[in-house]
Amino acid sequence: MGLIEICDMCKVYNPGENEVRALDHVNLSIDKGEYVAVIGHSGSGKSTLMNMLGCLDVPTSGSYYLNGRDVSRLKDDELSDIRNEEIGFIFQGFNLIGNLTALENVELPLIYRGVSRGRRRELAVAALRKVGLEHRMDHKPNQMSGGQQQRVAIARAIAAEPPVILADEPTGNLDSHSTKEIIAILEGLHQMGRTVIIITHDDEIAEQAKRRVRIKDGRIEYDTGVKDIALA
Repeated sequence: MGLIEICDMCKVYNPGENEVRALDHVNLSIDKGEYVAVIGHSGSGKSTLMNMLGCLDVPTSGSYYLNGRDVSRLKDDELSDIRNEEIGFIFQGFNLIGNLTALENVELPLIYRGVSRGRRRELAVAALRKVGLEHRMDHKPNQMSGGQQQRVAIARAIAAEPPVILADEPTGNLDSHSTKEIIAILEGLHQMGRTVIIITHDDEIAEQAKRRVRIKDGRIEYDTGVKDIALA
């Protein structure tokens, strides 16, 4: 079994006459250490799939095994624990706390995990070094560029060394130079053995990944990890 196993997953909104099938019998397997891009236009179902992968929502039917555990039927508090321990999130909007320094922003999720003060400082400093921000640890978000803020967000995502890094349009608010920096960091994480999943509408960004999964109308249209044959 892979690190991620999605089996016959459906997500239906407004069941009945006007139902919307955001995901329509999706099957997807991702092994530990893969670098995967999930591609699709607005309304394709990629955001819904991201919500499922990140345990931010649960499917209407089907199953989702993460690290061997069926998380598709868990309660909200159990899902919260999974998100905190198993998944590092990187969002388009950075989601940093404005009155906290870079170091404090990275430490915050570690507090929720119950990591001791000394240990979380150690982990946060190491994560900021990995993204090249060891000299900006005491700066607040408004003292940093967009690219630097996104690097803080990446440090926050990787500090606790979660099995899965889930990046949702991580370069959507960045210029081309910062985009290259962020993609290089994600590639570096992959080289270090992390499982990296990037959600994007940008084919150029997706090309950087080792495997590409395109979703359309709630179904997987093609998956280069499946003998490069279209699945539609």
